[in-house]
Amino acid sequence: MLQVKGLSKSFDGFKAVNNANLDVQKGEIVAVIGPNGAGKTTLFNLITGIIKPDSGSVIFKGEDIIGLPPYEICRKRISRSFQIVNIFPRLTVFENTQIAVLARFKKTWDLFTPSKKIAVEETEEILKSVGLFDKKDRVTGLLSHGDRKILEIAMALGGNPEFLILDEPTAGMAPEETSKCIELIKSLSEKFGITILFCEHDMEIVFGIANRIMVMVRGSTIIQGTCDEVRCNQAVQDAYLGGSDVCLM
Repeated sequence: MLQVKGLSKSFDGFKAVNNANLDVQKGEIVAVIGPNGAGKTTLFNLITGIIKPDSGSVIFKGEDIIGLPPYEICRKRISRSFQIVNIFPRLTVFENTQIAVLARFKKTWDLFTPSKKIAVEETEEILKSVGLFDKKDRVTGLLSHGDRKILEIAMALGGNPEFLILDEPTAGMAPEETSKCIELIKSLSEKFGITILFCEHDMEIVFGIANRIMVMVRGSTIIQGTCDEVRCNQAVQDAYLGGSDVCLM
């Protein structure tokens, strides 16, 4: 479904992403891991058109999407959440999610129909699927950190994605919130057939839900493979454990 080939991006001479390669098959959950500063978020920004690469290609369902603006990439049914929560804190949970649905339907400039009458059922179904329906009328600025992260996933689902990118979805969550988020990610894959690409620092989560893992170090891909292939790879050991011959996790 997605193939990244030789993707590179420099900032003032610093190579944030350096000849990165990645492939994601339809229906997979693929994790991108690496030490802090490895280039994971920059890679996601390149895939989703937030920044443009210096070289390389991003092929989605056979089409090179490099150069397309983020909204066009979103309309191709690629959605994402962000490392730092990106929501409208003065709007309700329902309104935040509804905005994403209205954008997909190109209704954000409809000046004549009250928003309360548009896409209500679909918005409510999304909130039910992520477990936020009972909080739909709550102002989002009053939510817990974990619920704000889940809300951002709900907003991403408003674009009806085939391919969902999650940037550290459980960062800062309490243990019970983390468990809820993990179950949600599994549900999106298993029940709704959404292909998922995510990055995460918690190796227990990564090895628990990923079908395959891509490891980045200093902006480059050092391996992509199954959990077992990655777990005992020597280059991964060097990056995470200083060359120890003890398998990761």
